[in-house]
Amino acid sequence: MTDHTGSGEPSRTLALLWGEPAADAPPRRKGPARSVTPGRIVDAALKLADAEGLAAVTMRAVAERVGVSAMSVYTYVPGKPELLDLMVDARYARMPREPWAGETWRERLAGVAQANRTLLTAHSWLTEVAALSRPPLGPGVMTKYEHELAALDDTGLSDVEIDAALSHLLGFVQSHCRSAHDAARVGTDSAMSDAEWWAANQPLLARAFDPAAYPRAVRIGAAAGAAQGSAWSAERAWEFGLARTLDGLAALIEGAR
Repeated sequence: MTDHTGSGEPSRTLALLWGEPAADAPPRRKGPARSVTPGRIVDAALKLADAEGLAAVTMRAVAERVGVSAMSVYTYVPGKPELLDLMVDARYARMPREPWAGETWRERLAGVAQANRTLLTAHSWLTEVAALSRPPLGPGVMTKYEHELAALDDTGLSDVEIDAALSHLLGFVQSHCRSAHDAARVGTDSAMSDAEWWAANQPLLARAFDPAAYPRAVRIGAAAGAAQGSAWSAERAWEFGLARTLDGLAALIEGAR
């Protein structure tokens, strides 16, 4: 099964996200408070994901971190699909947020983009599981959504256009961060930086890339490589892509006004 949000049993997931008893949960017995809670399980899973990657997050590994048996974890969280939803919602809930005050719509949306980039860079596993089409509809997601929608206040867009504009912006951020994560992983796996890789292959490339056969590719590729030190620069791609994304939304907003 592919790991992504929204793949768990919906009613159980929503009950856990909002701290409600599941419809099929047995009545809770009176007695001392339990030392293990869904929150502790989620915190353990988050630490595992941040330290070792998403593949390390298994119910057994989480149980070991919490100090209980693997079977005990299932009494609090039904399975990994539901756990992933809880993890994503918890990360969203902990994002820093300041009220929008005095900024232009473009500055606000740039702030939304940067906040999401910061989150996805610090917790790169989120790019693997956070599906825009099926977000975990918990308090973290709803608080994040409300805050980010407010960045589009006074733009003159309709409600449907506001939602589409925000989704478009977040889609760019997620795609960029996934590419940046993949590029960083390639460098780590090969133990070579991009600059080192290109330098090592330069003699062969100089012979193989014939300017007569590939005039644009050789000319433009060389110019881009010299400007950014590699075939692709995360920072340059971010600056260019964010500006073009906001330019596109500017055309929509100006038309609405």
